Amino acid sequence: MDLRNHSTVTEFILLGLSANPHTQALLFVLFLGIYLLTIMGNLMMLLVIKADSHLHTRMYFFLSHLSFVDICFSSVTVPKMLENLLSRRKTISVEGCLAQVFFVFVAAGTEACLLSVMAYDRYAAICHPLLYGQIMSKKLYIQLVWGSWGLGFLDALINIFLAVNMIFCEAKIIPHYSCEMPSLLSLSCSDISRNLIALLCSTLLHGLGTFLLVSLSYAHIITTILSISSTSGRSKAFSTCSSHLTAVTLYFGSGLLHHLMPNSGSPAELIFSVQYTVITPMLNPLIYSLKNKEVKVALKRTLEKYLQHIRC
Repeated sequence: MDLRNHSTVTEFILLGLSANPHTQALLFVLFLGIYLLTIMGNLMMLLVIKADSHLHTRMYFFLSHLSFVDICFSSVTVPKMLENLLSRRKTISVEGCLAQVFFVFVAAGTEACLLSVMAYDRYAAICHPLLYGQIMSKKLYIQLVWGSWGLGFLDALINIFLAVNMIFCEAKIIPHYSCEMPSLLSLSCSDISRNLIALLCSTLLHGLGTFLLVSLSYAHIITTILSISSTSGRSKAFSTCSSHLTAVTLYFGSGLLHHLMPNSGSPAELIFSVQYTVITPMLNPLIYSLKNKEVKVALKRTLEKYLQHIRC
């Protein structure tokens, strides 16, 4: 569908994080560094998991997909933000804005589903260790991962299919550094009732639904850990899920604060948005590498093999 036949607006203006040129220069350097760390950190996780046979397990299969999603999540918004920080004309086409919203839906929805799947994996490993291989069969965990991607894409397709029918009249300023569905809905001068219903269903499914699944899994995990008599046993059981619990708290906590804030471009709203879409993808590989002994050992082995290959 040709959007120009239905709209008098062909582009939006992104106000970004600051209008001060000196602040913009500092923000460019800061977010460029964060973006490079995000890409390098998540690529490192992907390469280590691929190279080390000790990490060819269910949990690290999930983690490799999480790292790939984080690369996508950051790449959807940060490059355009960096471009606008250096540009005087901070615009994005309607088509580009809709494309950005689409991929934000895909990345955010898939990550929420993956985190809930990983919580279920930890539940099966800790609460039913003897049946873990049967519960988390190869067929099931592959289906769970591709189901997560499928739900993310389906959610994005439904919302964008409805969004392309919106009419944008005069207002075209987005008080943000990226395009998000609430911003587009507030700029539309057409009926958005169906869009609001779709957005509400998305929030309930990928927000509340996945959070409830994670909460139920960890309720059982905590109960099981507390029932272990020895202190060392409790510590060992908790260590197997501490990295994931940290990542879940960071993602859902920042996501909740981001979506509860009014879409007004206020400093608090922008800070929570940056935390959710920019900082969290950077921190995930750090959380899983610094708090996970297996990853640290695998990284060391991979580096040693690489150095030996160079010497030879």
